[in-house]
Amino acid sequence: MAGAVTTVTELSADKRPKHLDESRGVRIVLIAIALLFVGLVVVLPMITVIAQAFKKGWEAYASAISDPDAISALKLTLITALVAVPLNTLFGAAAAWAITKFKFRGKNLLITLIDLPFAVSPVISGLVYILLFGAQGLLGPWLIDHGYKVVFATPGIILATMFVTFPFVARELIPLMETQGAQDEEAAVSLGAKGWRIFFKVTLPNIKWGLLYGVILCNARAMGEFGAVSVVSGHIRGETNTLPLHIEILYNEYQYTASFAVASLLMLLAVVTLVIKGLIEGNLIRSRHK
Repeated sequence: MAGAVTTVTELSADKRPKHLDESRGVRIVLIAIALLFVGLVVVLPMITVIAQAFKKGWEAYASAISDPDAISALKLTLITALVAVPLNTLFGAAAAWAITKFKFRGKNLLITLIDLPFAVSPVISGLVYILLFGAQGLLGPWLIDHGYKVVFATPGIILATMFVTFPFVARELIPLMETQGAQDEEAAVSLGAKGWRIFFKVTLPNIKWGLLYGVILCNARAMGEFGAVSVVSGHIRGETNTLPLHIEILYNEYQYTASFAVASLLMLLAVVTLVIKGLIEGNLIRSRHK
């Protein structure tokens, strides 16, 4: 028996991943390269933004972020995220539930459509909305005649943001729910549970951390989206500029300190999102290993 145990142990050792047997020197070099890359690509730009934002002192910084156009851009960015993210969360949860728990015709087509925004340039998606809802578009004249304005207004910005961000929640939930399988739902059905009760009492508790993680990713992309929003916004100061668009305008007008000051607000929102993402990611990893 001892010999058999030794043989199994030796076989297991032989199958260990090679990276676990790398020398200490190699590991140090690899870690140093990773830290250097992160420092140059992530940390250094963040430090540069902060330094440039406060280059002319606190008064110039406060003046830039308290400017009415900057406040309007911040409000529009938050409004867009507050509308787009919950709607995409509902869609993502429903799509993931349907794809992983049921068999139906068109499942592969639905998965392909969910991935479509990853393959289409955001600028192209913005142009599509112009062709649909613009003054010379397919539906634009009818909407204008009835008093509705989509492009060059808040609704168009929300629609463009929703298109770009709607895969994130679904794409986070689909693999998680496929791994979990449908055994818990089948057990609930056998006990007499139905429909929404199964979702809220069985499915949702199992996917809550993955759902929150997808929401955080969706929110981060919604606040930082530039391409699609730039096309449909019209760049109207104080009305249709989100934070990324306002930063571009300030920079193009050579108001560098103001542009970096406003950029620091966007960076602050990103850092807060990143911290929340890290906390949720830890809970998600633990839930997957239960």
